[in-house]
Amino acid sequence: MKTKLKKTYNILLRILILGATYGFLYKKIFHGRDWQQQYNLFTGLLEKPGIKALLVVVVLLMIVNWGVESQKWRFMIGKIERVSFFRSMMAVFTGASVSFFTPNRTGDFIGRVFILDKASHVDGILITILGSMSQLLITVLAGTLSMLVFIPELPGSNAFFSGPIYDGFIVLIIFLDLLLLFLVVNVQFLSVLRDKLLRSKLKKFRKHLVVFSQFRPRDMATVIGLSFLRYVIFTTQFLILLKVFSVPVSLFEGIIIISLVFFVLSIVPTVTLTELGIRNFAAIYFFGIWFSHTSGLSDSIMVGILSATTLLWVINLAIPAFIGTFFVFRLNFFRKNSQVA
Repeated sequence: MKTKLKKTYNILLRILILGATYGFLYKKIFHGRDWQQQYNLFTGLLEKPGIKALLVVVVLLMIVNWGVESQKWRFMIGKIERVSFFRSMMAVFTGASVSFFTPNRTGDFIGRVFILDKASHVDGILITILGSMSQLLITVLAGTLSMLVFIPELPGSNAFFSGPIYDGFIVLIIFLDLLLLFLVVNVQFLSVLRDKLLRSKLKKFRKHLVVFSQFRPRDMATVIGLSFLRYVIFTTQFLILLKVFSVPVSLFEGIIIISLVFFVLSIVPTVTLTELGIRNFAAIYFFGIWFSHTSGLSDSIMVGILSATTLLWVINLAIPAFIGTFFVFRLNFFRKNSQVA
């Protein structure tokens, strides 16, 4: 009877995830849109020479992006359970599906670990969080360094950010970035400090922090390297889409502004449903300031920026979330053995 109850709960949770994911996809992509107008605009864009090839490259880069993430997760989760690349890819897409309707994609942690057969789910979640932190580290490093370049472009910034004050700000940012990098690379020390980090009420979770001891600096260097590769990939996608939609921005300017957009997304609490609005707002804000020194932000440029950010969101988040729904019924929330922690 108990086994049947677990199977029932498994099915109900899977159906709930499918319903929530498809509901959020419909709400953001299909609800209230004039699809005839969107279709006409898109087909008109495809008639331009070279555009089809660029869009194909962007889609292929999406596959490479998630392939790199799958390899990173496979490498990390291999510390507690060996999984194939296909199984890792399945876990990553499932995580993308579950995270689609959770704040700051926290559902990604849960969506992945329930693909595991034997390893502790708690250990799996901690490892997945560590992988996300390594990706966040790259975003923060790129964003804060780009901020040093962008701040002098802000209106009225010359009075405050000049001379020794700005030099001190640069030193502070670089120091904090190096400190974050040091902490992530040496994450194994968390297992050494576990008795001091957790109070007696959380004593049962102390044993799980031991999992961090398996990640030596060389391991974390690999994880951070793969995270950086992913960052380069989706930055390249954004740059290509800006070119597709005729946004006149140089490679250097594009990298700086894109880094700031990703940085804002990483620090503002969102769900994927509202993330698109914040992404568009941040892109328009930063591009607007940059273009204010030249020709200004015309309506055509603004439409191009919004189109690029929206299509990037669809390709990199909505499509993977949809693909992940095909793997939801492989999730096992309640295993036959009782040891899930």
